Amino acid sequence: MSELRPDRAPLTDEQLAARTVGERLKLNAPIVLEPYNPDWPKLYEGQAAKIRAALGDRVRGLEHVGSTSVPGLMAKPIIDMQLLAPDSADEPSYVPDLEAAGFVLRTREPDWFEHRMFRSLWPPVHLHVYSDGCIEAGRVLAFRDRLRSDEADRRLYQETKQALAGRVWQDMQNYADAKTEVVLAILGRALAD
Repeated sequence: MSELRPDRAPLTDEQLAARTVGERLKLNAPIVLEPYNPDWPKLYEGQAAKIRAALGDRVRGLEHVGSTSVPGLMAKPIIDMQLLAPDSADEPSYVPDLEAAGFVLRTREPDWFEHRMFRSLWPPVHLHVYSDGCIEAGRVLAFRDRLRSDEADRRLYQETKQALAGRVWQDMQNYADAKTEVVLAILGRALAD
């Protein structure tokens, strides 16, 4: 989970459609979780090198986030990455270079931290872009670090994911939204430390 949404309700179908760039692809399937794969950090590093080559000093921060960044945690086999750009709203300053590197802009949320999300198909990547200094980026890292360091919270999160994954979800964001209560509890403990 790389997008934390503690400050808003689950997204409606209309909101999901409005934030989507290009054709909205519905899931209409269960979520597939896999056991932790020790190759995930290597896949992240390969994609990070590609992003750094494409953007140079416009990369203000680049992190492996989400469940594939937490050793021992089951995850969707999608590498979540978090990129800090000088200004995520200034799309002409970085979007063409990321697209040339094989990433496709799929989400634009000017009303939510100017978040942008790109995808690549192989390896499967979700690249979340925020402006340098964005508070949401710090929460994402706090959540990740808590899962890496606290076995009880890691187990709670995995059990929650497993309980929800078997349902049929219209959209992957619906699955993410269903985890909100547990995510907020874990994030609260992370930020209290």
